[in-house]
Amino acid sequence: MDTFKQITAFVASATRGSLSAAAAAEGVTPAIIGRRIDALEGRLGVKLLLRTTRRLSLTFEGQAFLEDCQRILNDLSNAEASVSLGGVKASGHLRLSAPAGFGRKHVAPLVAEFLAGHSEVTANLDLSDRLVDVVNEGIDCAIRIGELTDSSLVSVKLGEMRRVVVASPVYLAARGAPATPDDLAGHDCLSLGPQRGWLFADLERASERPGATLTVKVSGRFECNDGAVLHEWALAGHGLAWRSLWEVGGDLAAGRLRTVLDDYAAPPMGIYAVFPQRRHLPLRVRLFIDYLKNTYSNPAYWR
Repeated sequence: MDTFKQITAFVASATRGSLSAAAAAEGVTPAIIGRRIDALEGRLGVKLLLRTTRRLSLTFEGQAFLEDCQRILNDLSNAEASVSLGGVKASGHLRLSAPAGFGRKHVAPLVAEFLAGHSEVTANLDLSDRLVDVVNEGIDCAIRIGELTDSSLVSVKLGEMRRVVVASPVYLAARGAPATPDDLAGHDCLSLGPQRGWLFADLERASERPGATLTVKVSGRFECNDGAVLHEWALAGHGLAWRSLWEVGGDLAAGRLRTVLDDYAAPPMGIYAVFPQRRHLPLRVRLFIDYLKNTYSNPAYWR
C-alpha cells in the first residue's frame, strides 16, 4: 500500500505541476505528498523530481518512470472499471500538440468536447508551427498535416485535407478568374514569400503518372509569412490565395470567397495523429485519437 501511495503521489505531482495540487487531488496535505515522494526516491535510489519553491520539473529518470507509472495506473484503473457497473473509463493527463492555425480551429474545440465527455482526463494543448520532438518533449499525441518523415513514430490517418485557390467575388469581378495555373502570372497572388510556390495537379502528365504535381512560383504586391493574414487579404479583395479548406471552408459556404482552378487541385494531404512507439497506448490517448478520426472522416464536419 505504501508503494502504491508513493507512486500515485509522484504521478499526481508530476502531472499537476505542484505538491499542493497533488495534495488537493489526494485529499491530504502537501507535506504528506512530499514525504511519499522522498520515500519513493530513497527506495529507488534516484532523483525523480527537482523541487523549488515555485515549480516542479522531472529529471530524465523521472520522465521515463512517469510514463511507466501512468501506464500501470491506467491499466489498473481499466481493470477495476471493466468489472464494475460503470465500464472502462479514461483518466490521466493528455499532452497534445498541433499546428497553430489548424489547432486553434479544429483541435482545441474538440479537446474541450472530449474532456466534457471524460471527466477524469485533463489535457495540455501546445499550439506551434515548429516540428515538436514528440518523444523528448513528452507529447502523447501530435497532429500533423502532410507528408510524415519521422519513421520512429507511429501514425494514424485521421482524414484528408485539400488546398484550393480562392479569391473574393470583388476581386474576380474586377480581374477575372484564371483558367490555368499559367494564368497566375497575370494576377496578384498573395504568397508566403517569393520562394514558396503553389502546388497543382499536372494534368499533362496525369495519364503517365497518376497523381503527378507541378509547383508554380507566384508573385504579387502582397506577401506575408502568416497564413491568417493572407486569408484576411483575400477576403478584402487584394488577390488570389492558396489556402487549406479547413481555413476557408466557412467563407466558401457563405460566399465570401470562391474557388478557382478546381480542375488543377493537387491531391489531398493526410491529417495524422502521431505518437511514440509504445507497447500499450493509454486509453485516454486511444479514445482521443478515435474521437478525432470519427470527426475528421465525416465530410459534413468540413462543410
